[in-house]
Amino acid sequence: MVRCCAGVCIVFLMATLAFSQSEQNPSGQWSGRIEIPGQPLEVTVRLRKAEAGFAGDIDIPAQNAKGLALEKILVEGRTVMFAIAGIPGAPIFTGELADDGKQLAGRFVQDGQRFKFVLRSVAQVSFLGMQSYLDELREKFHVPGCAVAVVKDGAVLATMVSGVRDIERDLPVTPDTLFAIGSSTKAFTTLLLATLVEDGKLDWDKPVRTFLPEFALSDAEISARITLRDLVTHRSGMPRHDLVWYGATIERALLVQRLRYLPLSKDLRTDFQYNNLMLLAAGYVAEHVTGSSFEAMVRERIFAPLGMSRSNFEVKVSAADADHAEPYRYSEKKTRQIPFRDITAIGPAGSINSSVREMVAWVALHLGDGKQGERAIVQPSSMRNLHAVVMPMGEDKSAGPLIQNIGYALGWMVDVYRGARRVYHGGNIDGFTALVSFLPEQGYGFVVLTNLDKTPFPELIVRRLCDRVLSLDDHDFATALAGKMGIAEGMSSKGLENANVERVEGTKPSQPIDNYVGSYQHPAYGLCRVERAGEQLKVDLHGIGGVFSHFHYDVFRCEKNDLMPELAGLRVQFRMDVDGDLDALLMVLEPAVKAMVFLRQPDAKMRDLAFLLQLVGSYDLDGQVAKFEVNGTSLTMTMPGQHYVLEPRPALVFGIGELKGYSVRFVLGDDGKAVSVHIRQPEGVFIGKRVPAK
Repeated sequence: MVRCCAGVCIVFLMATLAFSQSEQNPSGQWSGRIEIPGQPLEVTVRLRKAEAGFAGDIDIPAQNAKGLALEKILVEGRTVMFAIAGIPGAPIFTGELADDGKQLAGRFVQDGQRFKFVLRSVAQVSFLGMQSYLDELREKFHVPGCAVAVVKDGAVLATMVSGVRDIERDLPVTPDTLFAIGSSTKAFTTLLLATLVEDGKLDWDKPVRTFLPEFALSDAEISARITLRDLVTHRSGMPRHDLVWYGATIERALLVQRLRYLPLSKDLRTDFQYNNLMLLAAGYVAEHVTGSSFEAMVRERIFAPLGMSRSNFEVKVSAADADHAEPYRYSEKKTRQIPFRDITAIGPAGSINSSVREMVAWVALHLGDGKQGERAIVQPSSMRNLHAVVMPMGEDKSAGPLIQNIGYALGWMVDVYRGARRVYHGGNIDGFTALVSFLPEQGYGFVVLTNLDKTPFPELIVRRLCDRVLSLDDHDFATALAGKMGIAEGMSSKGLENANVERVEGTKPSQPIDNYVGSYQHPAYGLCRVERAGEQLKVDLHGIGGVFSHFHYDVFRCEKNDLMPELAGLRVQFRMDVDGDLDALLMVLEPAVKAMVFLRQPDAKMRDLAFLLQLVGSYDLDGQVAKFEVNGTSLTMTMPGQHYVLEPRPALVFGIGELKGYSVRFVLGDDGKAVSVHIRQPEGVFIGKRVPAK
């Protein structure tokens, strides 16, 4: 048996006994935990009427113990006592039943050590056929592996696993397998914020600038009014703009600073627009007011009290764990392993990795009004606030009349599933899809974790589990959904095939392919690098991109991208200025707003001393001499009565001080040295030939 941190070898778990005082009959199933400090031990107990008194058995999942026999079961009034047969240390549970007979609480004693225990009556729900359904549905939707847990009133009612966490090594999924939970992280962020609101450090409804004065969006009025509640309910007016952070490895402070350069598409509080960057900003506000990192606060305020010791925030930590799931993607009728995606920068919006064994404590916390055992993580009023709908999300007709959307709460979505209010949030990141869901009024919660991205599998499993716990007939959502997915895949493929219909035939790039090569900068999206790939272009936005072929004019198109299939078909347009130089790259990275403009950056060699020395010298402009010299890493130009420091511009052009419409371009010889210079002015171009050095 596993030895707990207090040194007690716990080999049986406390049972909460369903009990009728008149009949003194505690028969039924009970689940709960022994409150061992730092390591609560969960158990499930089954009691049944026997010829002489009662018989029963107990499961202890953490010790891989199932069906251990109980003995010395005694029921007198409200007092219930029992032990586990054949266990050393004289372990014994002695507890008192609550007035409603649904809870048994008392003390567990073994080897002289005492610990509190609480058990609750578990309604008998039939999961007959669920394992087969899990296996079949997993195969149908090409999911390598999954782990599922059902919670009732804070106790684990069922745990199921299916498939593998690693296809190549054929390693099975276990209840302890770590998966990325993606955007299910958002509810952890809002709970953290709730604890800081209770501490008086934050306020949901005061402007964000109250706590972070430098916070700004592209609209000054919205910047002054927007609140924390707005940030976490997706009503900021900003569309997703996910490629700002996706793949980026920059600091959170810089990401928050870049928000001011992103165009909004709606007014504040008018439309639901899912936005990961706003959750990042909310998490950053928490960091700013406390001086602690988001990760450290979640560990201290949530993970530690819930016993979530293996849950973490970095894929490299998960990948180093002996029991972790590898990430997979299904495309072109094949399931392929893909790289882990490091999303540390956007952490508060989706970076947590966990297992179903640890996530059940998280669900139980929400079912228990913010209490973990006797400890309140947040007050019940705060938990109700987190679950209260703030922003309508619009109607979803995909499930017909059986599901009605209500809206978005604080880090949670809320709908009505076949008459029962459901609070839930999914998560999707490269190679993983998760869903955390619960029925508050019925006291049931569900966790589904998978190692395949963009799959409806978790939602279908939760719907079937809801059918069971609500005593409803199983509804077949899967067949219709699989058909719709097949149609959607066919349409997507057909759309890519038809792209050439819009192509203007007979056009070609306006310039040699090498002229497009360079670095292009957007103040929010960052640096985009363009390199030559044969007669094609390789476009890279902080690790995201692909090979682009000429489409028409100065437009190039991404034909295929295995890591990001959704980029297939993306077009980039190169913009030419009045001098014929390519000065910008345009991409539609957020469909709700206009194309993002990336300005071309000067070539790095224009600050390189060795290159600048190739330009140094005197140039004769029809009798007037322009002299170019190097000062530090800058090039200067001197003419009679004039002296300028030149500023590097794209396409090997230098700007002349602050003068608009004035620039300098050098013509290089075969040896790399300048042979002439073109000085551009609004009235024309003046050409100067290099004067041979004496």
